[in-house]
Amino acid sequence: MSKPQINVTPLIDVLLVLLIIFMVITPMKPSAFQAKIPAEPKTDSPARVHPDTLIVAIGADSNLRLNKEDRTGTVEDPQALIERLRHVFDERIENMAFTESDGSAPHIERTVFIKAPRRLDYGSVAKVVDAVKIAGADPVSLQIDDLD
Repeated sequence: MSKPQINVTPLIDVLLVLLIIFMVITPMKPSAFQAKIPAEPKTDSPARVHPDTLIVAIGADSNLRLNKEDRTGTVEDPQALIERLRHVFDERIENMAFTESDGSAPHIERTVFIKAPRRLDYGSVAKVVDAVKIAGADPVSLQIDDLD
């Protein structure tokens, strides 16, 4: 009896076809991430803040402030902040404070900005982001303004 032998010709044909496909697809792959960077403001006057804007500021001493309200918790214990944000969102629902943007259906504004000093560690900011999301905020944005 003769020994069985593997015919590798069809395997090589398949590999060559795959090689050609990958060579054609590779140049189509995006090579860079395009980010939209806002332009510098044209005037030196400060922008007017919308009355529905919610800004959670993290102080250097890890205290949290919602807009100008003090005593809204700390980074380690953000429960007061969560309750206050839920109360604000509930008030907006009761008062039917809907917003329309870009022709979409009206919705309750739940955008929250988090403002933290640059020297604050990442873990502290992540805890505040988690607390704000637990309160029901969507979307959550980070402000990169320099703080005192």
